[in-house]
Amino acid sequence: MDHVAHQGIWPALLTPMDSCFHIRNDLLTAHSKRLIGAGCAGVTLFGTTGEGPSFSVSERMAALEALIAGGVPASRILVHTSASALPDAIALCNHATALGVHACLLMPPFFFKGVSDDGLVYALSAVFEAVLPVNPDFRVVLYHIPQVSGLDVSTAVVDALTARYPQVVIGIKDSACDEAHSLVWAHRFHPSVQVWVGNEMDLQAMASVGSSGAVSGIANILPHDVAQLLLVPNSQVEVKAVADSLARVSAYLDLLNEHGMLPTFKATMAYLSGDDDWLHVRAPLMPLSVSVVDAVKASLLRLDVHPLVSNSHATV
Repeated sequence: MDHVAHQGIWPALLTPMDSCFHIRNDLLTAHSKRLIGAGCAGVTLFGTTGEGPSFSVSERMAALEALIAGGVPASRILVHTSASALPDAIALCNHATALGVHACLLMPPFFFKGVSDDGLVYALSAVFEAVLPVNPDFRVVLYHIPQVSGLDVSTAVVDALTARYPQVVIGIKDSACDEAHSLVWAHRFHPSVQVWVGNEMDLQAMASVGSSGAVSGIANILPHDVAQLLLVPNSQVEVKAVADSLARVSAYLDLLNEHGMLPTFKATMAYLSGDDDWLHVRAPLMPLSVSVVDAVKASLLRLDVHPLVSNSHATV
């Protein structure tokens, strides 16, 4: 397997649901195809943006199978397979790897806090040792998102796992939103282990040190603009293009922060697609009120983001 295949933008897919909170696999598949058609390297299923931990093991497996059956190449899917229970994480990793996905996005079990580095290595090693005999092509992108998980996947943890399993760990997704930390990791681990960030505002700095990929929530909405931020500009025209994309991404990020990230993402997708099933979020998250959804739509118009039927270029 080529460890750096399909570099580029891997949108952290939003997960559409009907009014009974069942996953709309038809919408999920169409959205994935649209993003890949827009130039994204692949898609990331059931990450934080996709409310992944809110879905059961069986729901997550069924959605992945539906994506592949619907024509999304397995090799262009990165699957978040983390779970609080090790047997669940192992089952998700085995299932995804057997289907031929690009890799599994994996953090340690996240219910208990204050776990030592040795405990995190122990937990992830247990997953690796259980999956590898069944699926020797198992590949992992380690997931560091301490503000959500409450766990610090430290440099020592990454060092231990990359030394012990160099054929398994192909990347790290650093979603701590700390540019200096991400740059330290890039200098330490590139090129054998790619360091990707989740914070779009750090992409230019990461591109300057050779990072060639990202898992991005905003890429659901603005894939072209996010892709621009991975470029190192070589002309005044490219400098302006990157600056314009950075301004647009920053303005949309402000909108997310104003109203709440996941419900605002969902409201944006409902507006773009014309399908209000995108508005649904799974508890404990709450959808936006009608008045706030209207405010989001007005803000999107000011950003020149329009429904797909009227201006697909503005969104994908």
